[in-house]
Amino acid sequence: MLRAIALVAVLAGLAGCVGPAQPKWASDADVARAAYVHDGPPKITLFTVINNENGSGAHSGLLINSTQRVLYDPAGTWYHPQLPERNDVHFGMSPGIVDFYVDYHTRQTYRTVIQEITVSPEVARIAMQRAFAIGASPKGQCSYRITGILRDVPGFESLPRTWFPKQLSRAFGELPGVSTNIVYDNDPDDNSGFIEGPPALYILEGR
Repeated sequence: MLRAIALVAVLAGLAGCVGPAQPKWASDADVARAAYVHDGPPKITLFTVINNENGSGAHSGLLINSTQRVLYDPAGTWYHPQLPERNDVHFGMSPGIVDFYVDYHTRQTYRTVIQEITVSPEVARIAMQRAFAIGASPKGQCSYRITGILRDVPGFESLPRTWFPKQLSRAFGELPGVSTNIVYDNDPDDNSGFIEGPPALYILEGR
């Protein structure tokens, strides 16, 4: 599938899960410059994109708020041209960028389920380090890779090793302390020119 340009994201279908792994490795300088530290508690957030027409799960992504906030998005096509990526880990996940990620996936034909759980700093650190270490994912393995990470993280051992986003979402929702929000949007399925990514100002300002 074609990768959408983040400032004017073109989505003829869902951000898909088809094709080989696409390794990327941003420089240390770019990663350090983009690092975003969120002042909220350590938290792990699961995004699940669901097809509104047939109810099938379409994609999974994982937001980890640790010493910095990063997005692990295996087999995804979302990206922001001002933000660095290392093998499916995206840096610089400010609130505006997270909203952009959700908006990118959500439209008339897809809804996004957001499930959050507050964890200890050590658990968040372990999850983030495992995301850093796992490497680029082949397409089609979003949920499989995420469950591969989380099953070895304390508190998440009950999650099944699954290929299916909805199965992962159901199991994640059964964990103690999880909160759930479902986002709907009336954007057309072919939303060329309608999704506009926010500028990553903290990078442009050299912060």
